Amino acid sequence: MIEDLRLRYDDVEISPRYLRLYRPEDPNGRMFAYFQMRLNELFKFMNQKARSNSHYNANESRELISLIEDIRTAERDLRLVGITVSMKDSYRRCIDQCAEFLNESGGSAIPPDFNPVVVDEYEAVFSASDTEVHLPDRAASIQLKLVAEGAFAFVYRYDDPLYDIPFALKRAKMGLDEKDLIRFRNEFDLLKEIHHPNILQVFKYNDEKNEYSMEFCDATLRGFISQYNSRLPFGTRKRIALQFLFGLNHLHGRKHLHRDVSLQNVLVKAYDGGAVVVKVSDFGLLKEHDSTLTRTESELRGTILDPTIESFKAYNILNEIYAIGCVLSFIFSGREQLGACTGEVQRIIDQCVNLTVGNRYPDVRSIIDEVEHLVEPPVPL
Repeated sequence: MIEDLRLRYDDVEISPRYLRLYRPEDPNGRMFAYFQMRLNELFKFMNQKARSNSHYNANESRELISLIEDIRTAERDLRLVGITVSMKDSYRRCIDQCAEFLNESGGSAIPPDFNPVVVDEYEAVFSASDTEVHLPDRAASIQLKLVAEGAFAFVYRYDDPLYDIPFALKRAKMGLDEKDLIRFRNEFDLLKEIHHPNILQVFKYNDEKNEYSMEFCDATLRGFISQYNSRLPFGTRKRIALQFLFGLNHLHGRKHLHRDVSLQNVLVKAYDGGAVVVKVSDFGLLKEHDSTLTRTESELRGTILDPTIESFKAYNILNEIYAIGCVLSFIFSGREQLGACTGEVQRIIDQCVNLTVGNRYPDVRSIIDEVEHLVEPPVPL
């Protein structure tokens, strides 16, 4: 709409005397120069007619009515995109007064209290708030670097030229059936609706390529802890565990089950000073409480499988608690086998993975309450 508005004035003839009053890089400058030139011409004639017979000719009346309408349309359209147009007070007052007495036919009687307009040919009459920003060409090619591959999609890293920071791009694999493509799009739509510091944020979906951009994380939970395991104090491990649990608790609060909680699907963003933020990601196997896409086949999917589950369609929150226990065990021990922790930590994990399903924690909130009360075990003498 704004582009069409400005294009209307690309081909009209405008005196250089008025064009010079506006910056060449101002996208509204040519339009404003035209408005000022025509207002000055029509106001000069009005001043002359006010001194002679106080009758403004019919043709000029129609031209000024049309011009005022064009100016007000431009102001309204620019306001819709956050650009506020300012006009010199004397011009604004005259336009408002003219709108009251101008007639479309037969000319217009200029009222006795009309004050001649002091036309300005050496200063800009119009200005606009600087609320626009020029974005560089987004069509330029960006080099992608493959960082991960799953059953349904590839994940790439790229450095955005506008922000000069890394982003991730998740692209569906070629040859997916329609149902899996719908699931891929649903994963994006769900993540787009969730705003939580411990769930991965996504930004924009490309329907043509079946891909979407998302925030970039430095490592998977497996990679981060494996690299820094010997240097991670208990307090850091506890904070990582709680962030992981907070993300899943929020997801469960929305009546969704992840169904593929694993060391690869929990990501870590590292900051200066050893600070980390944990992000739950990869919702490709998500089970929504009201979804019509829930798989009904018995084939088990996912990375960490509860040994008590017999079919994927029977998956429930207690099966998710099992996977959560496995991830917590790795967070606190740095080892992937169960039984590597000690004390209260091991007790919590044992309850998560208890083979008697009814003895497990009923929800993530209960695990959070236990982990929050953990204290660092004493160092053996």
